[in-house]
Amino acid sequence: MAITEYFIRYLQRRDSLSEADLQRLRALKTEQASYGPGDVIVPFDRTESRSCMMLRGLSARSHKLVGRPDDRVITALHVPGDFVDLHGFVLAGLEHAVIAVGSAEVEFIGHDQLTEITENFPHLTRLLWMATLIDAAVHRQWLVAAASLRSSAHLAHLLCEIYTRLNVVGAAANGQFSLPLLQRELADILGYSPIHVNRAVRDLRDRGLLRWSGADVTILDWRGLATLARFDATYLDLERRNR
Repeated sequence: MAITEYFIRYLQRRDSLSEADLQRLRALKTEQASYGPGDVIVPFDRTESRSCMMLRGLSARSHKLVGRPDDRVITALHVPGDFVDLHGFVLAGLEHAVIAVGSAEVEFIGHDQLTEITENFPHLTRLLWMATLIDAAVHRQWLVAAASLRSSAHLAHLLCEIYTRLNVVGAAANGQFSLPLLQRELADILGYSPIHVNRAVRDLRDRGLLRWSGADVTILDWRGLATLARFDATYLDLERRNR
């Protein structure tokens, strides 16, 4: 499946697309690339002439701390259909890198094509703006979760969010999805030690909320998991309406 189809599903969950919109999206010329675990997809502080969309697998927004080059903080996860660095289209550069989480495939779209869309397709332009705003809303919700949830509940919130985002674009169903994150990577995301993450995973299993083997996660009790996480998908803006 072409990345534009995942993105089309992302948009159609939230709004209607005209035939002209669909034709323009499907006519996008892209360059596909594959990456291994930890590979840099988009480098830090570099002005790019293209933006990146996820095709398969996951990627992460990775920040390095000044004076501590060996430390990193992960502030976002990207799933198929996500415009990973759409904000880089209008910014002079990125203050973070984007790295592959597990094996990942992406497609790059030239900024010249995005410029043409913004000049000739006002509805698609609003939807691109919407995508960047949802990305910002996810980041804010991560801050809220980090400040208000602890351990098992915090991890449960992350799992609920990732599954919901994958399900929206048809990349996950029936409570099953792939999350190729090592426990140290989960620790980077949640702000815990790997030992605390291990305990949180074990707790969710012991509660009968999920089954987790390697990268394969199966949610056994969605209501129980969402209740523990206090998960409310409103911030993902899944309401379908005219924009």
